[in-house]
This record gives sequence, C-alpha cells and structure tokens, in this order.
Amino acid sequence: MQIVGLQKMTLLDYPGKVACTVFLAGCNFRCPFCHNGELLTGEQPVGITEEEFFSFLKSRVGFLDGVCITGGEPTLYPDLPDFIRKIKEMGYPVKLDTNGYRPEVLKGLLAEGLLSYVAMDVKNCPELYAETVGLPEVEIKRLEESISLLLSGKIPYEFRTTVVSEFHNQAAIRKMGEWLVSLAEGEKIPKLFLQAFVDRETVLQPGLHCPTKEEMAGFLAALAPFVQKTELRGID
Repeated sequence: MQIVGLQKMTLLDYPGKVACTVFLAGCNFRCPFCHNGELLTGEQPVGITEEEFFSFLKSRVGFLDGVCITGGEPTLYPDLPDFIRKIKEMGYPVKLDTNGYRPEVLKGLLAEGLLSYVAMDVKNCPELYAETVGLPEVEIKRLEESISLLLSGKIPYEFRTTVVSEFHNQAAIRKMGEWLVSLAEGEKIPKLFLQAFVDRETVLQPGLHCPTKEEMAGFLAALAPFVQKTELRGID
C-alpha cells in the first residue's frame, strides 16, 4: 500500500462527516484532465507509512467521523481489503473513491460490508469513454457492472462527472444520462454531480478548459431528465 498523501481533515470529501482523506498512488486510467496526475504512475515517494497513518487515526478517535480512500485508483491494491478492515476495526466508516474499472474488487468490498459510501466517477457516454480516460479502448461492461452494483442500493453512493470543454458537450451528457438510466432499468439515477474541471500544474494535458457557468447549467439541464438529484460542483 503506497500512501502518498494525507489530508488530515475535510468537510467536503465524505458527505455529512468530518473525515480525513488518504491518497494512494497508481491508476489504470490516464485521464488528460486528472487533478492528481502526479499519482498515476505509482512512482511517487511514500508520503507516510501505514504505521504512521494508523497512529494518526488512533490519535483522532472521537474527533474524526470517517476515512476517505482515494487515488489514483485504490482498487488496484491487492491489500486494500486488509487496509480497510484495519480502519473499520478502529471504528471509522470508510468512503471509497473509484473509477469503477475493477468491479470484482468493488463487489468483494461490498459483500464483506467494508464500505459505507462509494463515489464512482462516470467519465462520459460510452462512445467517448476511452478518449476521455486516455486509453486506446475501454471495456464498458466492467464499468456497467460497477454501476449496477451501486444501483442495487446496498450502501449510500454517488456518481460524479468532471466536465471538460474538450471532452464534453450537451449531446454527450445526454447520452451518458440515457446510458445510466438503461442500467437502472428505466428508473432515474438517484444522484449524480457535475464537477467543473479545474486546471492545475499537475494536470496531465496542459491547455484544457473549464466550461462556462452557462454551459455547466446547460449540461445540468441535459442531465436532469435522467437523475433524481443533480447539482453543480466547482462553480462559484
């Protein structure tokens, strides 16, 4: 388990809880707009050891309400279940951020009751998925399996999409909504948030752009027929 960062307190990452966020290195996607581009290769130096991390959690018992695990892509680690078990043994509920491309891992974590909340990134409509995640091709069925696992409603969850001018338009957002509804057997998706892209030095592909407020409002309107609760994030 390569821990490359720790945000000691956040009020934003875990809905309704005061939490910490632990960042794991490595990812199976290469999204050009990734905010954590420096984490993708897994070659970053260790930020803190597991021993130091669990010592920190022990010192925050009674103060923190939960732990967020993000990346990179946490499900790449074979020892992720053991890592989460140790966290839960200390009394902390766990939120997992994932791209959903390893449904077999997600299924195992859900079956064992190790997760209390999941945030899954839905990158785009199927036709544009590979381009959006920076890969030659993507097995859409793997994503659909993870989406369906969450739609089964075993635990609270959310879907979220980072919107980038170069990769998204209203037609793509609408197709994404139609796709998700098809997986929900015609029912509206409970919750999906649209996040505005924010440019940073660590983004993999320089020169990408955030849609305007008006464009984001249009994307939200395009998604509304397919989602019960939609909101914009990252718009002042």
